[in-house]
Amino acid sequence: MRIRALIAKEFLDLARNRTALVPVALVTLVALVIPFAVIIVIPAATGRPLGADPGLARAAVAIGMPQRLEGDLAVEAFLFQQFLLLFLMTPVTGAMSLAAHAIVGEKQARTLEPLLATPIATAELLVAKVLGALMPTLAISMAGVGLYLAGIAAFAHPGVLPALMTWQSVMLVAFLGPAAALVALQAAIVISSRVNDPRTAQQFGVLIILPLTVIFVAQLTGSWLLTPERLTAIGVGLIAVWIALTVLSVAFFDRDSILTRWR
Repeated sequence: MRIRALIAKEFLDLARNRTALVPVALVTLVALVIPFAVIIVIPAATGRPLGADPGLARAAVAIGMPQRLEGDLAVEAFLFQQFLLLFLMTPVTGAMSLAAHAIVGEKQARTLEPLLATPIATAELLVAKVLGALMPTLAISMAGVGLYLAGIAAFAHPGVLPALMTWQSVMLVAFLGPAAALVALQAAIVISSRVNDPRTAQQFGVLIILPLTVIFVAQLTGSWLLTPERLTAIGVGLIAVWIALTVLSVAFFDRDSILTRWR
């Protein structure tokens, strides 16, 4: 109940500062534009079919796309599935400004003191801060995924959209993305509780994008593919890291001295 009240407070603060969601919208827009430019616009402009790239063709075969589609359509479906990874970065990058300001920003605005004077547990406060930043950005990200699928239905070849409706795609969007965002946001909270500058917390939290970028490149080249088993293992690992970071953030958040230390 207290966590729900704290999340409601975060939503009220966000409603008074809607510009904080602009980065989320921009990242979502980029995640929508790039795939259609690469998969639809460029092949049409150059006259070079996607299946002409032997590396992409091999990668599509490796994940079994030809079982549903053949030739260029298999590669097209493969690429649309891999570009779903961009939507993992949307809640991470978009919510960093919210999470980084969650502690430092409240201290600078002189609104943290009343919270610390209440009987709310530190764990409840910090978890609410993370969820308050995650939920709105995740909602925008899911809306972006909906537009992405609608765009595929409108512009891709018939059969491509049904080929994307796999357990792997669901795991990417509904499990791995939120798990990665939780890790990044909790890391930002840990750093935010120890520094005076919210930009420092943003820089540390956004480091989660680096391994996601490596995975994205490896997927496109076909050198390392995200099978359902690997997705499950990575997601479970990220949840474990988030729990560990939550415990660490509670240990670092010294209620008795934090106000006197931040001057």
